[in-house]
Amino acid sequence: MMTLQERPLVQAGPDRKSTGRAADRRPRFRGTPRFWAGVGIVFTIVALATAAPLLTPYDPITQDLLNTLTPPSMMHPMGTDELGRDVWSRLLYGARIDLSIASAAVVAPFVIGVVIGALSGYFGGVVDGLSMRLADVVVAFPFYVLIIALVFALGGGVGSIFVAITLVGWVPYARIVRAEVQSLRERDFISACRVSGLGSARIIFRHLVPNTVSQAIVFAMSDIVMTILVIVTLSYFGLGITPPQPDWGQMLSDGQKFLLSGQYWLIMFPGLAVIITGLGLSLVGDGLVDAMRVKR
Repeated sequence: MMTLQERPLVQAGPDRKSTGRAADRRPRFRGTPRFWAGVGIVFTIVALATAAPLLTPYDPITQDLLNTLTPPSMMHPMGTDELGRDVWSRLLYGARIDLSIASAAVVAPFVIGVVIGALSGYFGGVVDGLSMRLADVVVAFPFYVLIIALVFALGGGVGSIFVAITLVGWVPYARIVRAEVQSLRERDFISACRVSGLGSARIIFRHLVPNTVSQAIVFAMSDIVMTILVIVTLSYFGLGITPPQPDWGQMLSDGQKFLLSGQYWLIMFPGLAVIITGLGLSLVGDGLVDAMRVKR
């Protein structure tokens, strides 16, 4: 598979028009089965999470102490946990929370990283030096260790997760966009923009960013997977979503205590949910890479 830096760029402006092959440079989704398979998986999960109130009659946080640790049955398709709560209900409502937080938590690092990378790649010099040294400081620490340390210092909860991911997650986007901007800033269509009197801000955000942001979007798909794993990991350690709100990580943490006693469903179903969601998003990202590859 080609790396992000090796994939050809989709160019706009005079260079694109001069080739006479603009149609060949558009994303091609027809021959990318992995993309459509991923879209199907992600769409199904999102649809189930959205329709959670219609697909289960049970409240995800209501306890039923007379029906604790019951195996999967007609009444409870995925069984109940140690407090009698329906696992199917908690799985769907947990998907709502985890997916919404993961998607939203990628937006801020994406925007910050694209802006920093574009400014750094275009201006170079001191701006580039300072931003890249800051990026080096962030990546000097292991990703998970840094996230957990920040959330622990800030206190658990959704707000702390957002802040920690934003402080750490902007670096890959900045590096991707910086590398692409550096390769484009001396192209003829950018030189023509300068000669015509366009300001730096307009050149960056009107001409350079649109031609480089697609690479960051592709990376964002895998970044959502990583963010979901971060949220699940933090909840597993008790630093994520506050109970009794359902969360896949908390379900895994609670269910592991009963795994050896035969209550396999408590950990199997949330584990499968994490794996299938990650697989779907990864397939979408791989499909985007294939669709955006220019055919020569």
